[in-house]
Amino acid sequence: MAMKFTRGSAVLSRSLATRSRLSSIRSLSSSSIRREEQQLPPPPPPPPKRSKFRSFIRVLGGATLISIAGGIGAFVYVTQKERHPGSQLPYDTSKKTIVILGSGWGATSLLKTIDTEEYNVVVISPKNYFLFTPLLPSVAVGTLSPKAILQPTRYIARHKARAVTVIEAEAKEVDPFNKTVTFEDETEIKGKVSHTTIPYDYLVYAVGAEVQTFGIPGVQEKACFMKELNDAEVMQRRFKDCIESAAFPGQDDAEIDRLLHIVVVGGGPTGIEVSGEIHDFLEDDLKAWYPELAGRIRISLVEALPSVLPMFSKQLIEYTESTFKESKIDIWTKTMVKEVKDKSVILQMPDKSIKEVPCGMVVWAGGNKGRKITQDLMGKFPTLQTNKRGLTVDDHLRLAGADSIFAIGDCTSTSYAPTAQVASQQGAYLARVFAQMAKKEGLEAKLSELQKTETVAVDTTEKTGVQSEIENTKKMIANVKIRPFHYSHQGSLAYVGSDKAIADLPFANGNIATAGVATFLFWRSAYLSTLFSLRNRTLVANDWLITKIFGRDLSRD
Repeated sequence: MAMKFTRGSAVLSRSLATRSRLSSIRSLSSSSIRREEQQLPPPPPPPPKRSKFRSFIRVLGGATLISIAGGIGAFVYVTQKERHPGSQLPYDTSKKTIVILGSGWGATSLLKTIDTEEYNVVVISPKNYFLFTPLLPSVAVGTLSPKAILQPTRYIARHKARAVTVIEAEAKEVDPFNKTVTFEDETEIKGKVSHTTIPYDYLVYAVGAEVQTFGIPGVQEKACFMKELNDAEVMQRRFKDCIESAAFPGQDDAEIDRLLHIVVVGGGPTGIEVSGEIHDFLEDDLKAWYPELAGRIRISLVEALPSVLPMFSKQLIEYTESTFKESKIDIWTKTMVKEVKDKSVILQMPDKSIKEVPCGMVVWAGGNKGRKITQDLMGKFPTLQTNKRGLTVDDHLRLAGADSIFAIGDCTSTSYAPTAQVASQQGAYLARVFAQMAKKEGLEAKLSELQKTETVAVDTTEKTGVQSEIENTKKMIANVKIRPFHYSHQGSLAYVGSDKAIADLPFANGNIATAGVATFLFWRSAYLSTLFSLRNRTLVANDWLITKIFGRDLSRD
């Protein structure tokens, strides 16, 4: 029994020892695993979830940067291209010469559109620039600088295919029989030659018109006009003089009221826009810098007709009148100016009574009359040129009595209103007319050569081929037809002040009449797009922005 117990104990000891070794092995394995786990780097944290808004902002920012970079690149490219045009074709004695008198809307539109490869072009004008007249009232109150609405004529000429001769001079006489133009240098500094005459093959007469004063005493000497750049500068200077004189110490109330009363004569778009711009100057700037005077400034608009803006629809006329009433601008319709004095204007009221109105300044935005050179030209065709309003032209804008002269713009008498829009379309039309004429003349020259070839041709086959080509050329000449001029009205715009404008726009078979702030934005964008160059667009937009931020300049020279 004792032996059995001893063997059982031995077996039990061996079993316990085995279990102890297995336990040690397990312990070593688990500790080894733990040490290895401690030595391994921790797993990376899961990436944060990007919000959709942050992704959108990142994409938007990238697109914005690309757009800005692309816009700057395009701007630099266009400006450098405009500043450095390519070479031009020289004067060609074999080409006909077109002389353009003037640098206004019609002449500039023609110069910009005409194909100079077919003609030699000469521009004669007392101004070496084009003036964007619709924005002239903005210059008069300092909203825009004068340079912003000027486009040098040589800039346009330099970008033509053939070199264009630009002469700054005043045309003195047109000889339609000998086909010559006489002109004179009227600048302050003259050279040895200041008067000369040149021939032309075709003459485009676009000298514009002068201000119509209707012979009313004092208008020419004492009123401010709104037709040329100098007129706007004179008005701005006089307006500031009135304010500074009213602010002079010791001025009595009656004299202050007189000095601060501005009378605008003419209820067309120019008169309306001048009144609106003066009102904006008052509200935006003068109230801050002249608080003691601003409330006493008065603006009165005088119109001889029963209503202002007769070319606009009735609802827009009513809108303008209500806007002026809110702006405290007086409108005197059916009222005529009889005389302009140093310190007052004499008016004939609707009841035919005569009233003397004290005022500090009169702005004349009346009609047009022909220049002296135009009257002299009409005098050379006494039986054909009898319309006192201007030159009579046919449906192709040829001067009655002279086939080699074309007349466009305010110097003519047509069924269309004397507006910039009409003159601009007439200029573009003439460019197409000259292109058709050049094409026809080229075909006629070809026909003449073919006819010469036909007379010397001996071979029957050659002669038949030439005759066939002659017939085709004749048909081509017959197909070159010059259509008469047709004016396409693109709408009427006018600024009425207080960041509001009116627009009468053609649509389908009727018109769309709009007014208000949105129309004001359209008015600005339309004028920006109408400007002839990127330089002008940049200057005008920059001046508008500066005026909005800093206000208008009140200093005067």
